[in-house]
Amino acid sequence: MLSERELAFIAIHKDSYPLVFRFVRRRVESVEIAEEIAADVFRVVWQKWTERTRPESAWLLSIARNLIGNAYRSRERQQALHEKLRDDVALRFGEDSENVAVQDAMARLRGQDREILQLAYWEELGCSEIARVLQCSESAAKVRLHRARAAFRKQMPAGSESTTQRMGA
Repeated sequence: MLSERELAFIAIHKDSYPLVFRFVRRRVESVEIAEEIAADVFRVVWQKWTERTRPESAWLLSIARNLIGNAYRSRERQQALHEKLRDDVALRFGEDSENVAVQDAMARLRGQDREILQLAYWEELGCSEIARVLQCSESAAKVRLHRARAAFRKQMPAGSESTTQRMGA
């Protein structure tokens, strides 16, 4: 049985989610990121909300605005890291090396795909270990790794079959 607080929160979420989602969606590049940030808004609301008053739209949107800012800063740091890694690889192996192509392909992947490939190849983890890191079943980790390899293969330039074969992609 749900408590009064839980029922009130469900009502707030039902009434306010469309407003929050639209606000976020107009400010980020993908539906996936907008859904994640909108969910985070309500996580914050759940943590900070007291039952005395119903949260106002302005408070919800200010939380969303702060989370959007955090997401942009995180993305900028991640892009700077990818650029630094690519520059280091290009300096070490040459601009036309297959290593640079791998860096470029990895940078174009979704974060989830990049993460699982890094766990498998950089950290040399097996599927059972990857599953523990990602907190999912081993079969889910295998499926995610398979999909990430396929996405990686699509991002690699033509003629890079040796690299994708070594990765099992």
